[in-house]
Amino acid sequence: MGKALEGVRVLDMTHVQSGPSCTQILAWLGADVVKLEAPTGDITRQQLRDLPDVDSLYFTMLNCNKRSITLNMKSERGKEIFTDLVKDSDILVENFAPGAIDRMGFTWDRLQLINPELIYASIKGFGPGRYEDFKAYEVVAQAMGGAMSTTGFEDGPPTATGAQIGDSGTGIHLVAGILAALYQRVATGKGQRVSVAMQEAVLNLSRVKLRDQQRLAHGPLKEYPNDNFGDAVPRSGNASGGGQPGWAVRTAPGGPNDYIYVIVQPPGWAPIANLIGKPELADDPDWNTPAARLDKLDKMFALIETWTEQHTKFEVMEKLNALNVPCGPILSTRELIEDETLAELGAVVEVKHPQRGTFKTVGCPIKLSDSPVQVETSPGLGEHNSAIYGGLGIDTAELEELKAAGVV
Repeated sequence: MGKALEGVRVLDMTHVQSGPSCTQILAWLGADVVKLEAPTGDITRQQLRDLPDVDSLYFTMLNCNKRSITLNMKSERGKEIFTDLVKDSDILVENFAPGAIDRMGFTWDRLQLINPELIYASIKGFGPGRYEDFKAYEVVAQAMGGAMSTTGFEDGPPTATGAQIGDSGTGIHLVAGILAALYQRVATGKGQRVSVAMQEAVLNLSRVKLRDQQRLAHGPLKEYPNDNFGDAVPRSGNASGGGQPGWAVRTAPGGPNDYIYVIVQPPGWAPIANLIGKPELADDPDWNTPAARLDKLDKMFALIETWTEQHTKFEVMEKLNALNVPCGPILSTRELIEDETLAELGAVVEVKHPQRGTFKTVGCPIKLSDSPVQVETSPGLGEHNSAIYGGLGIDTAELEELKAAGVV
């Protein structure tokens, strides 16, 4: 059985994280992703290195299953070669600063003339308008997309989330847009531009907070544990933000990640009350309805925590799941990378690398029954110059000349 995107050629001009996270998904789904790098390489090859003179984990974990070529886009010959690459591609993906590709001489109008079927996909920090030319990074996007103002505790500062919702979150949004454009091209025969702004991707992921912003007009948000409400949605610690109250409670032996997140649904209260040794609260009118518990959520979770502190988070998980109570232990990065179940699922995979031996990375989270993903190592810088450029009619002798001239 072939891959879902077999036969689709992607010219990958992305760098750092947001773009490479998108093109890696496309590669995992079977596209031939050709990563076009300057002769000096993607900057992340050298960033945060753990081994000298070896591509960093930052690079390897974002560029699996791709091929790499080098090209100096400032040279005239480089521009000619790029034109041929565009003719041979279905999709071009970039996350340069606004106007960068235009300044190289390849406006959207020109790209359409070169290849009318080309899908030109871009990630930018912001959409057109006031912020358009501002620089954006992961946490800048979190700050300006609504995530930071609503993350953290009431008496603390705005806090970034450890999940890369600004970078990789935007990348997966762009995947959706690219696949939609690819599907539409089947009917129209034409390519189109696809763009996603990091600020808007984070905003899309923060939509429940915009829901709550509008609910504030009708009074305090009762499911929030906060004492005070102003004119904007407050930071609410570990409150679930949904219709059912939840909180992270401590467990034994009391380490920094010895917590479990527990959600108390209406049918779950009586089983929980019995489990924690408070059976009398199951039928107590001051406790036995969601409305009755709403003004004492802190006391409710304190009672639960008195019990959970006597057990490990995995013991608590087993006991609560037996009662059909939603919960989840707080898993550290070490626990995740060593988790046998995640390894069996292919959610965490070990990959062979020619210099570092092996490394672990995330597997493809998208599962297709007829198109399984095999995660392969990231490419060396310019590793596929001969293969790709040979396909354009550039022989070995010319390739050596281009290399000596700094074109590749």
